[in-house]
Amino acid sequence: MKKVILMLFLGCNVLVFAQSKNIDQKVEALLRQMTLEEKIGQLNQYTGDNAATGPITINPNKQTEIKQGLIGSMLNILGTKYTRQYQELAMQSRLKIPLLFGQDVIHGYKTTFPIPLAEAASWDLEAMELTARIAATEAAAAGIHWAFAPMVDISRDPRWGRVMEGAGEDTYLGFKIAYARVKGFQGNLGDVTSVMACVKHFAAYGAAVGGRDYNSVDMSNRMLWETYLPPFKAALDAGAATFMNSFNDLNGIPATGNAYLQRDILKGKWNFKGFVVSDWGSIGEMVNHGYAKDNKEAALAAITAGSDMDMESNAYRYHLAQLVKEKKVPMALIDDAVKRILRKKFELGLFDDPFKFNNEEREQKALNNPEHRKVARAMAAKSIVLLKNEKGILPLSKSIKTIAFIGPLVKEYKQNMGFWSVELPELDYTKEIVSQWDGLQNKVGKNTQLLYAKGCDIEGDNTEGFAEAIAVANQADVVVLSIGERRDQSGEAKSRSNLRLPGVQEELVKAIQATGKPVVVLINAGRPLIFNWTADQVPAILYTWWLGSEAGNAIADVLFGDYNPSGKLPMSFPREEGQIPIYYNHFNTGRPAPNETATNYVSAYIDLKNSPKFPFGYGLSYTTFNYSDLQLSKKVIKKNETITVSFTLTNTGKFDGEEVVQLYLRDQVGSVVRPIKELRDFQKVFLKAGASQKITFTIDKEKLAFYNAKLEWAPEPGAFEVQLGASSADIRLKDSFELIF
Repeated sequence: MKKVILMLFLGCNVLVFAQSKNIDQKVEALLRQMTLEEKIGQLNQYTGDNAATGPITINPNKQTEIKQGLIGSMLNILGTKYTRQYQELAMQSRLKIPLLFGQDVIHGYKTTFPIPLAEAASWDLEAMELTARIAATEAAAAGIHWAFAPMVDISRDPRWGRVMEGAGEDTYLGFKIAYARVKGFQGNLGDVTSVMACVKHFAAYGAAVGGRDYNSVDMSNRMLWETYLPPFKAALDAGAATFMNSFNDLNGIPATGNAYLQRDILKGKWNFKGFVVSDWGSIGEMVNHGYAKDNKEAALAAITAGSDMDMESNAYRYHLAQLVKEKKVPMALIDDAVKRILRKKFELGLFDDPFKFNNEEREQKALNNPEHRKVARAMAAKSIVLLKNEKGILPLSKSIKTIAFIGPLVKEYKQNMGFWSVELPELDYTKEIVSQWDGLQNKVGKNTQLLYAKGCDIEGDNTEGFAEAIAVANQADVVVLSIGERRDQSGEAKSRSNLRLPGVQEELVKAIQATGKPVVVLINAGRPLIFNWTADQVPAILYTWWLGSEAGNAIADVLFGDYNPSGKLPMSFPREEGQIPIYYNHFNTGRPAPNETATNYVSAYIDLKNSPKFPFGYGLSYTTFNYSDLQLSKKVIKKNETITVSFTLTNTGKFDGEEVVQLYLRDQVGSVVRPIKELRDFQKVFLKAGASQKITFTIDKEKLAFYNAKLEWAPEPGAFEVQLGASSADIRLKDSFELIF
């Protein structure tokens, strides 16, 4: 039997190699037929006329240029009807090279899932892979070949609006999520249910100075390699087809023209075989950076550095041919970029059938699959984080008589989609999205009365609605308040210096809390917000982010205990903006503060605690969990040995529930300073009430390694502390071991 399996394995490898070789031969044969203008055309991407995500370049000759083979890719063309029309134009070109259609499919296509930061709060890798798989299935059915996702930027600054699009502050969690999402999008790349992933933004975009979008980034190479690059490498290891460079300059060099990032690391050290696309207009923006005097110089810098496709700046379209003729750009650079793009078109099967993704019957079936809504509801429930639950207010009893549902977001529909959702113009979103009001109505029985008052707007200082809200609250047994941001207050170009709840919403919370009624607050947002009074005074708080199509049903599931919340924060929540950037895995410094009150000649604020309001990894449950009986298989290990860490987890409460068990390590002494702790593994474990389970982790040299001063990835001998807990600040068990060489 083993011999048969081996023969099958070898046979599969031979087949893959043969297919790969065959594609290479086809690419080379096609390349020999192409003129210089046709080659450059493959490096050129235009947007459609709608749904722009940047400044549109006006081009009335778009359709003519497609027929001339001068455009290789389009974005923002939604639906098989329209992608087919553009593809038919491409089939009129001399060589009939098909177009690639890209789209920002960030957290769903028609079915909108929670924003990526919310999904990261689930710490459920299988669930995140599944939502990406469904998003790919729907997008591919609508004629899309290529999703501009996942965003894998690490961010420690919630002022940056694009935190909503990523996985938060931690490198380990970030690279695990990056791998899962790429696998979900790409599936079996080439079939009609998969799309190419585009890993963005390469690199370090999440460290923009001041949290201001598009701003500069300045950091050491060790910080770059140790904190910001690993999620990109994980995505590449998952088979990512494409990368997108970032808007920022890194240490003085714009990423789009950064050869160290694109040539040395990505295509060199990492041997990436896919292609790199610029972000919207970022090649031309090197002129604004002061790195190039005009678009011609920008085109030279970008192609030399390794940017293969120009999105919307027209720098390649109008200048590359002249640069080749002037012998400033070798033809080999053009050919390499073109081959990378053509190869992906062959791998997708577009040369065999340019219209393979254009099947309207399949589109309708995929976009109306009820199973997708079930997954969206489950993912939304998993993403909710229980921040506070004093006196066991939650879950609400299903026999409760009267509920007052108050706040500016109770009856909203599109707000629940969050930023970076795909908006299909033909859809009625009052029917496509379950509002929070509808979700509670769907949940409660006929014996429960729901009362409503808006109270106030999301923004503005109008308090005229407070009186009605207070009157409604006084009639109820419990009050549920839904407050937060607008969906477009977090996202690209949505940096905020003030992270407080907008408008008079917290004043509304104070007024309702003063009624003496039990209060539950839902906070809808795309980033960590600051809500100190609410956090200190309100007995029950759920952080509901932006949850997508099934938001209302998922929130109701959690409020009434049909789903026991299990989310854990993927970012630290600051007490004040003055703490930012704030993250758990900081260095100790030479003068660490011994406690929260010490301020005299230690690394501390004189007017504020060092700790966040809510730490990374934090999240409560309706049940409780006990950690006990920690055991290490060894106290001393050699470099190539492993150590097993085990303990017993017990559900000590009255509800079945899930716990995200987090394993942190601290390298006590290193050749460079090491963080006070680093997440190195986690498991999400379901236990019935009263049940226990032995949990085991394995630590190997990869979990002990780091980048030293020479940028060598390796462990060093010495003492390590193992920490196991429910969050980065709630460590339940500790022990130590030694690594020897």
